[in-house]
Amino acid sequence: MAVLPGGRAASPGAAALRHAEGLLHLARFLTRDAAEAEDLVQETYARAFRAMARAAPGGELKPWLFRILRNAFLDTRRHDRRSPIEPDDGRAEERPQPEDGALRGDRELERMRGLVGAEIEAALRTLPEEARQVVLLDLEGFGEAEIAEILGCAIGTVKSRLSRSRAALRERLADYRREG
Repeated sequence: MAVLPGGRAASPGAAALRHAEGLLHLARFLTRDAAEAEDLVQETYARAFRAMARAAPGGELKPWLFRILRNAFLDTRRHDRRSPIEPDDGRAEERPQPEDGALRGDRELERMRGLVGAEIEAALRTLPEEARQVVLLDLEGFGEAEIAEILGCAIGTVKSRLSRSRAALRERLADYRREG
């Protein structure tokens, strides 16, 4: 159980809710739709809280939650493929807004950030889904062993996917490489 300031123990539910922002970030990249991402995070927490009632996870909470999110996403995709109803392809993609307010007033800088951010996001979207997941989990700060646990694959698979994905992103974003 996590400890709150003042020495009080946080409930497993409260500890799980601390990871909502990271889960939502990954869900947005996976679903490409803000509302669907929120639904996915909600489903993740519903599954996690049901499982917590039966037994606490044996390992770290954060990788466990991300694994639940990934599995919920895959379950949704499998269900969508079997559904006779056509999915809505006219979804508007939501671009994350900059968190840092220090230079928010500079419109040109914001425009440039938007352009670069859009190109990075576009480069990420060109990667196969498995490669994109590895990169996004790496960006969330997970180690290779944790990513392997989340994705349910061998650590060597994670290392090779990460290496190939980084190389592909370097190639696609070569115009942004700094000259030293």
